[in-house]
Amino acid sequence: MVDRLRPRRSCLAVPGSNPRFLEKAKTQPVDQVFLDLEDACAPLAKPGARKNIVAALNEGDWGDRIRAVRVNDWTTEWTYRDVIEVVEGAGANLDCIMLPKVQTPEQVHALDLLLTQIEKTMGYEVGRIGIEAQIENAIGLINVDAIAKASPRIETIIFGPADFMASINMRSLVVGEQPPGYDVGDAYHYILMRILMAARAYDKQAIDGPYLQIRDVEGFRRVAGRAAALGFDGKWVLNPGQVEACNEMFSPRQEDYDHAENILDAYAYFTSEAGGKKGSAMLGDEMIDEASRKMALVVAGKGRAAAMSRADRWTAPEE
Repeated sequence: MVDRLRPRRSCLAVPGSNPRFLEKAKTQPVDQVFLDLEDACAPLAKPGARKNIVAALNEGDWGDRIRAVRVNDWTTEWTYRDVIEVVEGAGANLDCIMLPKVQTPEQVHALDLLLTQIEKTMGYEVGRIGIEAQIENAIGLINVDAIAKASPRIETIIFGPADFMASINMRSLVVGEQPPGYDVGDAYHYILMRILMAARAYDKQAIDGPYLQIRDVEGFRRVAGRAAALGFDGKWVLNPGQVEACNEMFSPRQEDYDHAENILDAYAYFTSEAGGKKGSAMLGDEMIDEASRKMALVVAGKGRAAAMSRADRWTAPEE
């Protein structure tokens, strides 16, 4: 069975029209690579980019990185050829298709049906290839609940900030930054929370989109930190210089990871026969209970996914 909740702290965008970048992507320390046939490819370059992507997926070692391809959206003339050529050519080495500018659940249904037909034709496992849905305009956000539950293939709901900003006439040209004049609060908070609620309601991952000021690493950290604090699972990176910061921002701090693991260990002990079958107990100066365990599971799960090691370990009191 496919793990639909695979780690996606850092999701590297790579233009399908650039073979050198495609090859370099195989060496980057990211959780996911998506090979782009949409905005990163000029219209005349798209047919050649499909061939580049098929070759890249079938050649070389991608390690344990998630391999996705972003096709063009259903309002264009390119989508069906994108899906057919890539999946027929490299479906065995492909994890997900990313569908941009999703506005309705029917657009997800259409991609699901096309993938199923190709999988049956090619002898692939039906349903293995996942779908990542990118929300990039007001209609998509209004329909995000229906989109999130449109197919069991859905793995992630992604915020596409640039197109979204344009779609709502936001007065800014700096993607991801607060628009001029918005001096209190966060102009993106509602959008991010709306996507996050839909993702969590249907057990999907929520991914933040790109920060285009690729040399401003501190700016990237600030924007990534906002999404990570809310509970997003990861963010796009456009340049190798953003990768380390992204992995750091979407992994727990060492002290938080240690504390989460210690809560889990302590709670397991105190609720056991040996620990007195207590529903709540003290861990140092902190009271822990079932709610504490649930919260700790989230942080510990992110740390384990990031292959973190414990620097501090709780021990049960001596009898």
